[in-house]
Amino acid sequence: MGRGDLFVGTAGWSVASRYAEAVPGPGTHLERYARRLNAVEINSSFYRAHQHKTYERWAQSTPEGFRFSVKVSKAITHERALVDCASLIDAFASEVAGLGEKLGVLLVQLPRSSKADRATAGDFFDQLRAVGDATIAFEPRHDDWFTPEADEWLAERQIARVAADPAPAPGADEPGGWGGLRYYRWHGSPRLYYSDYDEAALVSLRKRVEEDLATAPAWCVFDNTASGAALGNALTFTGL
Repeated sequence: MGRGDLFVGTAGWSVASRYAEAVPGPGTHLERYARRLNAVEINSSFYRAHQHKTYERWAQSTPEGFRFSVKVSKAITHERALVDCASLIDAFASEVAGLGEKLGVLLVQLPRSSKADRATAGDFFDQLRAVGDATIAFEPRHDDWFTPEADEWLAERQIARVAADPAPAPGADEPGGWGGLRYYRWHGSPRLYYSDYDEAALVSLRKRVEEDLATAPAWCVFDNTASGAALGNALTFTGL
């Protein structure tokens, strides 16, 4: 990824029937999806492990230039709270290595209750870096993480803080941390995971992203998948 690169996708690649004509066959849902969009965020990895060969198959199903973002397992981020999880990190890294050069970003999301324990987080990110060189996008949700000091700490470690909508804390709607990546996750607002974004909202996001591209690559991921709105929003955003 380099300056000026824009990756647009959704959380998962299912194609609802209402988008059948916009995302035509033949092929699997992923093959069809990848003809229209150039990135996807794998969220299922948060809930369960996938075999190395599964990631390989997904990579082989997509064209050159397509990229995957993979969400780190909740066993690491939520159940272990980033502590004593070296073996889990090793296993996760071995699995996602199946994506090869198409692995673009590792997404680390913390629960809302996780305060800014930088010692623990620092150890975790060091371990994650040790098993791969993928770019890291970090989505904290506790107020503690949205301070100038936290931003500086993340920037020093080349970790990009996600810009989320709706914002879980003041300042969370703007990218932070390392300036080498801009990563937007739009979850649906006002109804989380359900609400559709109108064209005015998408135009506004597009303008923000165009400004980012002058200095860094950007990812725009639509996570309002519960009602199927994400794919339509991503296609509209791409066409703006």
